[in-house]
Order: sequence, then C-alpha cells, then structure tokens
Amino acid sequence: MSFYEDLVMQTQMNYSRYYGVYRAGKTPYALLEKPALPYEEQIHRLAREIDEAECILVGGASGLSAAGGGDFYYEDNASYRKYFGKYAEKYHFNGAFDGMMRPWDSREEFWGYLATFLHTTQTAEIREPYRDLDKLLKGKDFFVLTTNQDTQFIKLYPEEKVTEIQGDHRFFQCAGCCTDETWDAVKPVNEMIKAMGEGTAVPAELIPKCPYCGGEAFPWVRGYGNFLQGKKYEEQYEKVSHYVLEHKDKKILFLELGVGRLTPMFIQEPFWNLTLSFPKARYIAVNNQYDFLPKDIEEKGMVIVEDIAKVLKDAAEWSE
Repeated sequence: MSFYEDLVMQTQMNYSRYYGVYRAGKTPYALLEKPALPYEEQIHRLAREIDEAECILVGGASGLSAAGGGDFYYEDNASYRKYFGKYAEKYHFNGAFDGMMRPWDSREEFWGYLATFLHTTQTAEIREPYRDLDKLLKGKDFFVLTTNQDTQFIKLYPEEKVTEIQGDHRFFQCAGCCTDETWDAVKPVNEMIKAMGEGTAVPAELIPKCPYCGGEAFPWVRGYGNFLQGKKYEEQYEKVSHYVLEHKDKKILFLELGVGRLTPMFIQEPFWNLTLSFPKARYIAVNNQYDFLPKDIEEKGMVIVEDIAKVLKDAAEWSE
C-alpha cells in the first residue's frame, strides 16, 4: 500500500468511528474559533502563499466543479435540465446522481441515461474556476489530487500531473471485475448518443460489454457499482505518494478546493495531517459552506468561506 493510500485508510477509520458527526455536517477535530480576516486580505494571502510556495499539492473536489456550472449532480436545477432535460421531464429525478440510484425498466433505458451523463462530462469545456486556478499555478511546481471524475483536470494537465483516486468518466471496466483492464469509454458513448437521438434508450447491441467475460461494462468510477481497485487505481495513489514524499521537506502548500462532508477522508483530513507533520507545510482551503481549520494548524493555515469561482478569479486577477 502506498503512502497516501495508507493515510486515506487511517482517516476512513476515523470517519467510521465518528460517522454521526460527519453526517451532521461537522467534524470531530477541534477547530479554530477566531474571526476571519477581511475578504481582500484573504485573497492577498492566498495569492502570496501560492507565490511563495516551493511546491503545491492541489486537492480538487466536487465544490470546484459545481462553482463552474457542474452543479447538476444533487438537484433538479437549471444545469440538470440543460443536460438531462428529457429524463427530467420523464422521470423527475432530483439531479444526475438520483437517476443513477433509481430502478430502470430496461438496460437500454438505463444506458441511455448513463451515456447522457458520461457525454455531458466528457465533452464539457474547461470550466472557468479551473482556468483561473491554472493562471495561479502558472510557472509553479504543482501536482493535482482530485476526487472528481468529470475529466476537468485531465483536460488541462498531462496524466503524470494528476491523480484521480475516484475514477474517470473516460474509461470503462468490467462490471464484474473479471479483468484488471480498463478501456476507452469516449467512442462508445459517442456512438450511443448518436444512435439514441431524441429518444431515451440506446439500442441493445450498443450496451458496452466486457471483451473478456461478455458481461456488461461499467464506467471506471466509484459510487455506482463494483469499482475496480486494481493496477490503474494503485497507480493513482503511487503518483501522489511520490510527489508528497519527494517534496515533504520543502515549503509545500496544500490547497484544498471544494471538499464537502461526504468524502473528507480523501483530501481534507490527509491535508490536515500532512500540514501538521511537515515542518514547512502550509494549508489553505476554499469552501462556500464550511469553515473548518483545526486548532493544531492554526498558525499554518487559513480557510476562505466564499464562492470558489469568485475566490479563484479574484486571486488570479490580483496576481497579474
């Protein structure tokens, strides 16, 4: 098991132990209780910390994509209607994830919905918060760790600079995990979308199959089924582990963006632990809801509670 994966496993045990606390939208850690700096000072400090850091580990979570318009996952809003309109009218799902959890009359209809979901993220343009973050990172030594599966970071940066520990919408796996291989999902999804047209179901012959056992394929993503934690998965953890250990004695900034309460064990809590452990480490989080800064790292960290898109844009403009 790699260094960072072991750290995640430890924080997952903590999550299980205090599940009720997390479910209530809180944290079991003792938090700093001090008034925040004025917003302008926070932006200046963010830009300065990025500029002065020798290296940066970005932790990008769902709030980052939501801030740029990728907010169709949990509610029936304008974004959901834009991309999933025909399913919203027919089934009245409360967001994209809701549709993944409902029973379907046929696999053809389910795959019509799933292909729509994957096509939406595969073909989405790079969202503005990501572009502003890219401006802030320009010329820096950085690495990206993300729990997002929506391919936004991988559209900006090469594979070797990004770790995707929750999977990636560009790949299929065997739903039964009969093989350790993953394969391209982009072309099959395009074919399903074209064949479906204005309908809501794909032809049965286009439902992706595993080339080894003949069973259904499934996106290589955690959350909906039997997520394949094989070679590709381990490679993701090895990449981020290598970066962290290689830079542990440098002035490293852990930059957390948009972590919610469902998965604090992948980015937030490991970042807290590493900030406390590494002598020159710094920590900054941007979150539109949660002001969580442990007392143990109060001298090394800051939380900006504000819209992520606004923060990154303001910081990028101030840095120009």
